[in-house]
Amino acid sequence: MAIKSTAKRVRKSPEERRAEVLDAAVRLISERGFNGISIQDVADRVGISKQGVLRYVGNKDNLLSMVYREYYNRMGSPEDFMASGLPGSARDRLLFPAYLRYLVQYNAQRRMLVQMFTMLQTESFNPSHPLHDEFAQRYEGIWQGYSLLPWLIPEPLRPWQAHMKPVVRRAMEVMDGVQLQWLSNTEVDLVEEWMSLEPMLFPSPQWDGYR
Repeated sequence: MAIKSTAKRVRKSPEERRAEVLDAAVRLISERGFNGISIQDVADRVGISKQGVLRYVGNKDNLLSMVYREYYNRMGSPEDFMASGLPGSARDRLLFPAYLRYLVQYNAQRRMLVQMFTMLQTESFNPSHPLHDEFAQRYEGIWQGYSLLPWLIPEPLRPWQAHMKPVVRRAMEVMDGVQLQWLSNTEVDLVEEWMSLEPMLFPSPQWDGYR
């Protein structure tokens, strides 16, 4: 005689379920890229129906937007750095190299999200990709965002708007490259690699006292 299970199905709040959907999407995109997954794949990973996933994300493109903007772009921001209390984070002495070190250290703790970002960046070369324009304008967007903050920089590079754009762009390009090496080679330590390159980006004696 079969014995019926008395275990009750755990009901989760919409917030918990939404977080599960986005977490599953992050993992799947980091493994296969956005073009390599479907809403059904996300549903299967979470253990709910396809319609259940759509209830939280609307459609696949919106899912991508939510994952990219809510999970990747909103964490490790300069505002997070300023709230950290770390050296160089005070608003009246906000140091750009110190923030980049913070960001690299932060990214070192979220390998899956960095991998997802790298997959999306590669896919976005295709003009039909939902994030094509976002990535095409990424460096400009980063520059504009950083330009709103009162960074303390060496006198010869002041004002920020007039001289720092090439410095910021090179730093972002180097960071992207270092992260790619870190993802592809387990022997690379992301933080150590960045620290070895920092003196080239922010050389002495110009940047002494401003790192």
